[in-house]
Amino acid sequence: MAIDFTKYHGLGNDFILVDNRHQVDPLITPEQAVEWCDRHFGIGADGVIFALPGQDDTDYTMRIFNSDGSEPEMCGNGIRCLAQFIADLERTETGSARPAYRIHTLAGLMIPKLESDGQITVDMGLPRLLAAEIPTTLTAPDQQVVDQPLEVAGHSWQVTCVSMGNPHCITFVEDVEAIALESIGPKFEHHSVFPKRTNTEFIQIVSRDYLKMRVWERGAGITLACGTGACASLVAGVLNDKCDRAATVELPGGCLHIEWSAVDQHLYMTGPAMKVFSGSRN
Repeated sequence: MAIDFTKYHGLGNDFILVDNRHQVDPLITPEQAVEWCDRHFGIGADGVIFALPGQDDTDYTMRIFNSDGSEPEMCGNGIRCLAQFIADLERTETGSARPAYRIHTLAGLMIPKLESDGQITVDMGLPRLLAAEIPTTLTAPDQQVVDQPLEVAGHSWQVTCVSMGNPHCITFVEDVEAIALESIGPKFEHHSVFPKRTNTEFIQIVSRDYLKMRVWERGAGITLACGTGACASLVAGVLNDKCDRAATVELPGGCLHIEWSAVDQHLYMTGPAMKVFSGSRN
């Protein structure tokens, strides 16, 4: 059976979106997702995202399979793409779309809002800062992991760990372009101190309101952008007194605006989501 899909990207972090609103289980398996994401023999993407029926008083549910078939709790660029996909579906069906959505994810409730300028702002919720919440065994379960040493590939790195519903390990460096991400990234991801593996961000502080970031994503490898990683990196910057609570984060695919609100302590991420093409695949 042929399944319709639409491809979107958020700053080059690209996804295959599937209208799954008629049933609670994804229309394809993780193994099929690996085939779909293959950039030579498939459609090509960093992951497959499913728009499923809402639950727990939400409008929709988001599930995602990474390009390696694993299932992350959430994806920041992905949820912006999902919001735009849903809005496009609603406009086709009814002629209008809601300005905001309540979306259930494995990381909790996320609320993307479609802005008048075409950008999408997502209330990403609260960061989780305790070692047990990330999870990591770098320190005691009830302690924060801030500027802690971690031995990787024979080198001691100073790392800060944050969860945005998915785990992140952040390291501040002088020059992000000098990092051999393709070789060091997998060693961070699969390090024994991260029982559920980890996303890894390398951050260069340009100024207190401008950061440069490169990322190795758990289950996807090098990507052009990572929304949860940008949020986690801003939090890490604030915890280490390296940046302000609002900043532009420059990624290889473009820029995101991230704010860690002093009022409700939520993270707010603003960035684009662009439709690429539609098709169908068996």
